[in-house]
Amino acid sequence: MVTTLDKGCFLINGTTIVPDDNNAQAELSSKGITSSREEARQNTIAYGILKAHNTSGNMDKLCVKFDKLTSHDITYVGIIQTARASGLEKFPIPYVLTNCHNSLCAVGGTINEDDHMFGLTAAQKYGGVYVPPHQAVIHQYAREMLVTSGGMILGSDSHTRYGALGTMAIGEGGPELVKQLLGQTYDVDMPGVVAIYLEGSPKKGVGPQDVALAIIGKVFGDGYVKNKVIEFVGPGVKNLSADFRIGVDVMTTETTCLSSIWQTDDTIKEYYDIHGRSGDYKELRPGDVAYYDGLVRVDLDTLNPMIAMPFHPSNVYEIAEVNRNAADILADVEKRAKVSFGDKVEFSLQDKLRDGKFYVDQGIIAGCAGGGFENICAAADILKGRYIGNDRFTLSVYPASTPIYMEVVKNGAAATILQSGAILKTAFCGPCFGAGDTPANNAFSIRHSTRNFPNREGSKVQNGQVASVALMDARSIAATAANKGVLTPATEFDGEFNKYTYHFDSDIYKNRVFDSKGKADPSVELQLGPNIKDWPQMVALTDNLLLKVVSEIHDPVTTTDELIPSGETSSYRSNPLGLAEFTLSRKDPAYVGLAKEVYQQELLRRKDAPLNEMSPETAAAIKTVLDKFPEVTSANTGIGSTIFAVKPGDGSAREQAASCQKVLGGWANIANEYATKRYRSNLINWGMLPFIIDGENLPFKNKDYIFVPEIRKAVKEKAESIKAFAIADGKMTEFELKLGGLTDDERQIILDGCLINFNRVK
Repeated sequence: MVTTLDKGCFLINGTTIVPDDNNAQAELSSKGITSSREEARQNTIAYGILKAHNTSGNMDKLCVKFDKLTSHDITYVGIIQTARASGLEKFPIPYVLTNCHNSLCAVGGTINEDDHMFGLTAAQKYGGVYVPPHQAVIHQYAREMLVTSGGMILGSDSHTRYGALGTMAIGEGGPELVKQLLGQTYDVDMPGVVAIYLEGSPKKGVGPQDVALAIIGKVFGDGYVKNKVIEFVGPGVKNLSADFRIGVDVMTTETTCLSSIWQTDDTIKEYYDIHGRSGDYKELRPGDVAYYDGLVRVDLDTLNPMIAMPFHPSNVYEIAEVNRNAADILADVEKRAKVSFGDKVEFSLQDKLRDGKFYVDQGIIAGCAGGGFENICAAADILKGRYIGNDRFTLSVYPASTPIYMEVVKNGAAATILQSGAILKTAFCGPCFGAGDTPANNAFSIRHSTRNFPNREGSKVQNGQVASVALMDARSIAATAANKGVLTPATEFDGEFNKYTYHFDSDIYKNRVFDSKGKADPSVELQLGPNIKDWPQMVALTDNLLLKVVSEIHDPVTTTDELIPSGETSSYRSNPLGLAEFTLSRKDPAYVGLAKEVYQQELLRRKDAPLNEMSPETAAAIKTVLDKFPEVTSANTGIGSTIFAVKPGDGSAREQAASCQKVLGGWANIANEYATKRYRSNLINWGMLPFIIDGENLPFKNKDYIFVPEIRKAVKEKAESIKAFAIADGKMTEFELKLGGLTDDERQIILDGCLINFNRVK
């Protein structure tokens, strides 16, 4: 069972919970405790780590400098290109470039390997670490080689989570890494800290993904931990292995928390010892009296194998419940699909029910969440002596690093898996984001990976394709495989799980990974393939804005995968304009064409074309504006596009979700709220206005124009309310927009037009 406290609480000696209610002070006094709420806040693990990395001197307004950075091959080219444009000469802190996202995606000829060669030469030139394809996925390499207890790591991937090993890690868009490379800071208000209080022990067959999904299912919907740090404490922590903790921790991204941290103990010390880095470990635990802004209580004894049904990690059920009520639950999934896909595809899952059983088509155990040593060994134990069959069901297993791969070969787990009919593959993130193992049309895939958003598995709704992904733990995936595709919880496995000892072979990396040890070599020339392009020119924010709404999305949540699809499209990641052609392609295929039409008017404006010589549609909107604002000219009024979405930005940290809109002439987003800080930060760093509007009864509709007078002045003067006008049928309707909290630097970035311009001006 997972429950939440509706108030803050004190935690005494790491075990006793005192809710912050009317009885709190009396209970604290009875224990001889005189600490105030504010004093106790400083005793969380998170507070101590943030204080050690804060450079502002003000713990309410943090300016954080990280110890290390990490990126993969979807993001590092854009980051380094942006930093180069701002004067980068050397990586100031350790920066690891992994190649785990497009190493098998053979789209576009040489462009993937061209990017890898860019990464290698960048590591040589600027003094970084280059991890070649198939060696390790980004987060497993970080766990094995980068983490330190009490440290902080910033990664350009949303699942940058190393809290189980004592490192506070945050996944952000590329521009935030650019700031660190240029000696700037990560600026954020002091986040709230929520305790995840673990008690009990998992029952046999329950794995880390089960625990993670139970937590996500409880807290995602109401935003209980949104943009907060979650801190794992309580007596149940000691009952979990290091691998188990890591498996829970990596999935905390799906709660929309900012970061995570765990209390550490001898189990984590042993992990550091195994990896030859004993000196990087230290014990972390909250102080004797710590205060948390909320508490999630997780009774591990009561949790059962879980499944997150399509199309979100929070759509959580017990597997047994799905088997009992499969027809009703599948009907609900079909109803949810209708919201995302409309009438673009025919979608039904009822054919998965045969003779009262739920048959799935594919199993995947992979990546930073599923490809851990213990997950694979447990799967092998379940599969031993069993076979996945010769019908449509398939199973693929991707160890998260070559050292893990080597160990499962040595201990026989690999042979057991292969003998079952499953396939063992190299370290690769492809199944997580649609660049590998895309299932057949209308197939149902169960995966121990991180996400199951619509089309994230690689199907193309614009081509009439759709497939479904459900998230499960490796153990229950193996149990399903052993049952030839019949959905089966691992608690039905009647055999024994063996105890496996892990041995880490550091020579694997020593023999293959390029590590400059921080030494730059300016003589190295960057190898730029023909697809690697510089960012196009971007201009400063004008006094006024004329925006055309070019997409209107009323889904409850819009993911970054819908804003810019992953999978094969990511091969064009190093070509800003090339990648932008795919923006919203699976959600709103008309977007790119409409945005380009608007951008052409902006390019004419930049050439001082009179406003009345724009396209007839734009000229008509301007004529309406001039009736009320005669001072508007092409010199003081920019023309751009905007989208409306209820809650955009859930999911990936990829900056391209914002930059692709920007290079197509986007100047703003309008939303009821933003799903994550990282997406909002991406908008800001690309000079886009993150407008907020209250309610869904919009004063505008798709293809309407919006005029925002004196927007530059409003940003500069920190206006709380911004006046805007919807233009339709020759009339203007006034309404209110807001920008929310912005730091001074964020305001200046928007005023300058983007982070690149901001740094050039500096």
